[in-house]
Amino acid sequence: MIITLTPNPSLDRTIELASPLERGEVQRAVAASVHPGGKGVNIVRALAASGIDALALLPGDPSDAVVRALDLESIPHLSLPIGAALRSNVAVTEPDGTTTKVNEPGPTLSATQLTALLELAVAKSDGASWLVLAGSLPPGAPADYYAQVMAAVRARYGAAAPRIAVDSSGAPLAASVAGIPELLKPNAEELAELSGIGDGASLEADPKLAASAAQTLVDLGVGAVLATLGSKGAVLVTASGGWLAKGPVIAAKSTVGAGDSALAGYLLSTLRGDGPEACLQQAVAHGAAAASLPGTLVPALHQTNPSAVKVMALAPVKES
Repeated sequence: MIITLTPNPSLDRTIELASPLERGEVQRAVAASVHPGGKGVNIVRALAASGIDALALLPGDPSDAVVRALDLESIPHLSLPIGAALRSNVAVTEPDGTTTKVNEPGPTLSATQLTALLELAVAKSDGASWLVLAGSLPPGAPADYYAQVMAAVRARYGAAAPRIAVDSSGAPLAASVAGIPELLKPNAEELAELSGIGDGASLEADPKLAASAAQTLVDLGVGAVLATLGSKGAVLVTASGGWLAKGPVIAAKSTVGAGDSALAGYLLSTLRGDGPEACLQQAVAHGAAAASLPGTLVPALHQTNPSAVKVMALAPVKES
């Protein structure tokens, strides 16, 4: 079982354009789709599509549009009523795959509600293989909320606690490093911010530099860093080594959820007992498959092609 906690879920609407986005102009969409979203929700959608036992935990009233969409799509979930509407996000995709997103802040959760959500994550982590703490935090939530969840889960279950992965950004991602998760999944920009090495563009352009940046986090105790580098693939760094994976050339339709799908692919591969290279290969295969699908669709395992992903050992180079 893989559990995900998404404290700030959303209803994701994707609008597809037939031509490049023109600011200040009126354009007609060629298609539109709506799906329940948020990083943890997307991960469970991808895992469920591949027949993996997974459960999404999130705030939301039974009548909320996000929760109702999860019901309609038969996505395994458990929601905590909060008496407020969840947010909506809009993504606009252009023919070349360029995606522009506008994300609402989401409702503010009280201290009592945040505690209840934490306790729900602790209770449902019993016997889980992974707990994934995913996405942004609601307005006003403490930046170290994910670190608090990690501490509570490990205090409850000790050596039997699930492995913990974090996929967030900004202050919540930075604060989670102190909790020593088994896995961090930043993108290039987030990795640069976390490590203080380079910037997003330079890390995407130089996988060795990205591996060096990831190594700084592993040196702090993080079990593994899976850093997605957009069309350049991804790097994986653990205490035992570093690897670069490059996916096939694809016709990108939408990058929405590609990183979430990559993490789903990695987790799925760990459940099979795969080694780090195979886990990275499946992660990139999942991410590439997601980018080739329209809107916020996520791929099932049979829609991925890991054999087309090339993996090579990549010795991290530490900054002098």
